[in-house]
Amino acid sequence: MSASKKLSTSVKALCYLAESFPQPKSSKDIADNIGVNASKLRKLLSLLVRQEMVRSAKGTNGGFLLQQDPNEIDLQEVYCAIEDRKAFHLDVNKSSGESRDRTTMFNNYFLDLFSVVQVEIENKMRRIPLSMILRQMGINYKFDSRLIK
Repeated sequence: MSASKKLSTSVKALCYLAESFPQPKSSKDIADNIGVNASKLRKLLSLLVRQEMVRSAKGTNGGFLLQQDPNEIDLQEVYCAIEDRKAFHLDVNKSSGESRDRTTMFNNYFLDLFSVVQVEIENKMRRIPLSMILRQMGINYKFDSRLIK
């Protein structure tokens, strides 16, 4: 699954959990609601649990529920929780027969370019809390951390 698909899927799941808070939802329920494969979703949810954005509740009424206030979760945190690579991964070590100096110059140019773009993306994602996405999507939610058991 691509990084953008994982981020989109994770944010949709978080939005669904915010909307249904404080009721836990099964991975199948979440997957059906957001239109994704339940087993792929479980992998993402386990990463979000590890970062304590989501909580896993056991038992017959168990499932997943939001653990952090949507005002406190930003897109960059979600991205870092689910992705082990940067948004842009550039393999610049391969040479296609060009002179070493020219290849190095091109590689450095693109490394610098993507480094700047990466920082801009990360900074923008830090300024987008989950609550903003919920508002823009017209999703009503009420989060109260006292309801997390």
